[in-house]
Formats: sequence, structure tokens, C-alpha cells
Amino acid sequence: MKGLKKKRRIQIIVLAALALVVSTALIGFAMRDGINFFRSPAQVVESPPAPNEVFRIGGLVAEGSLIRGQGSTITFAVTDGAATVPVAYTGVLPDLFGEGEGMVGTGRYIEGVFQASEILAKHDESYMPKEVIDALKAQGIYQEPDA
Repeated sequence: MKGLKKKRRIQIIVLAALALVVSTALIGFAMRDGINFFRSPAQVVESPPAPNEVFRIGGLVAEGSLIRGQGSTITFAVTDGAATVPVAYTGVLPDLFGEGEGMVGTGRYIEGVFQASEILAKHDESYMPKEVIDALKAQGIYQEPDA
């Protein structure tokens, strides 16, 4: 009788461990396309991602780089002080988007140009994504905004 209880407990533990491994694998598989990693322009230039990889890039919009083309295509450059990446975006930019301001874009890096599918800009005078601040601090060019 005792041997049967012990065998049943071992079966339950093995089944629970197997369920945990399977559920962890399924969660990882489901999230592989949903996670967009942030990259600075220096990281993109240093090791360009594959053209089919969707990722996020962030930095400051380079001064004098914003060009509104014909139709709704807009080109500009994003920089972190160490490198600059040209960006092409088709659509309507956020109202607070401008040169010298922080931005984060989602898209693909194709033939040396970041083709953005989404652009996010600051939401008030002092907003800059934490990841952009960290990248700029690492480059030694970040300045605290005046309060």
C-alpha cells in the first residue's frame, strides 16, 4: 500500500514538472514576435539586423534632418551622438514630434534605412524614454532638463 502512494506522488510530481516545462515553452514561443528590443543608432550601425527583423530604435531627431516628401512620406535621421541612422516613415507624425526631440520608432532596417511603421514622440516638455536617456548618458551627451 505504501509503495502505491509513493509511486502516485512521483507520477504527480513528474506530471507537474512536465506541465511547467510545456507551458514555459509555449509562453516563450508566443512572445518571440511580441517582444521588440530597443536599440540605439550606434548599436544598429555596429551590427545591422536582418531586413525581416522588426525592432525599436530610439534617440534624438537630428537637427536639420526632417524632410517632408511628397505625399505622406517623411524622412529624418535619428542619432544618439555616436551614430546617425536615416529613417523613412509614411504616415502622420505625432503632434509633438520635432528636431532635437526624443523619439522611438518601430520598424525594419532595410538597405541602410530604418523603415518605420510606427513613430512615438514625447508626450510633454520633459519626456524622453528611459532607454533613450540611458543610451545618451552612456555616450556622455545627456543633459538634465531644467525644472
